[in-house]
Amino acid sequence: MSALFESSIPGLPVRRGKVRDVYELPDEPGGKLLIVASDRISAFDVIMPTPIPDKGRVLTALSNFWFHKFAREIPAFRHHLLATSWNEFPASVRALGGGGLREMLEGRSVIVRKTSVVPIECVARGYLTGSGWKDYQQTGAVSGVNLPAGLRQCEQLPAPIFTPSTKAAAGHDEPISFDAAAARVGTPLMERCRSLTLDLYQRAAAYARQRGILLADTKFEFGTLPDASDQPLLIDEALTPDSSRFWPADEYQVGRDQPSFDKQYLRNYLETLAWTKSPPGPVLPDEVVALSREKYIDAYERLTGTPFVEDDRSPS
Repeated sequence: MSALFESSIPGLPVRRGKVRDVYELPDEPGGKLLIVASDRISAFDVIMPTPIPDKGRVLTALSNFWFHKFAREIPAFRHHLLATSWNEFPASVRALGGGGLREMLEGRSVIVRKTSVVPIECVARGYLTGSGWKDYQQTGAVSGVNLPAGLRQCEQLPAPIFTPSTKAAAGHDEPISFDAAAARVGTPLMERCRSLTLDLYQRAAAYARQRGILLADTKFEFGTLPDASDQPLLIDEALTPDSSRFWPADEYQVGRDQPSFDKQYLRNYLETLAWTKSPPGPVLPDEVVALSREKYIDAYERLTGTPFVEDDRSPS
């Protein structure tokens, strides 16, 4: 079973995030990007040296599922996705290599519109968990949003809340108030991002519950185009185990941590180590790799109702 830690496409400018490699396509009119989801996994803002096989393919397939679902169901929904398979890719990309390039890109890459990224992480929370639970214990609020007294860990909120944060180029994102976010990007754009974030969260949460999954919280990223700078497009990824907390509904119990389909299993493992949470990350044992992979695939299959087609190529 192969895993892709880092992609390489000679001749194309690239910037690398924690998981995705983003390539500029200078020969394509209108501004387009090629995004490749690697099998890298990070925790505590540190990239682990051990990849999770098929993780990038799961993230790509699940994001594409949500982009297409929202486009079918929401009038005037806008997103950055242009092409999702090799045969749809521009000739300028397909001409860069033969079967080796296609094998690397297929299933884990997309062509998207290039946008001006709104520098705010747009977070929707439906349950009191994670950093929100810690904030509530100290202040009775989450990111400045006041909540009723007496709520318990992982309890469902009376209504979903919007809690933006800074989009850090490096290090940790920091929660900020809506007013602070609006001061950075403008109130009209921030109001649209908030409205869209909460709408997408509520739609996804209702759908996921039908599939036996609770969507505790999620984060979205938005971008704008030059001819519509106040109309956000959904970009990056959508409702994956990397950007969301998914809990099995049949195991949900208020007042404790929940089993999950996201990276919490990896975080819990790392907490047992004498590791300082600074680079380099520790090499992950085979058991942690295998179970992490299973959790990603399980989330995909439950949410989409579709069996995941595994990448059974031998390691390269």
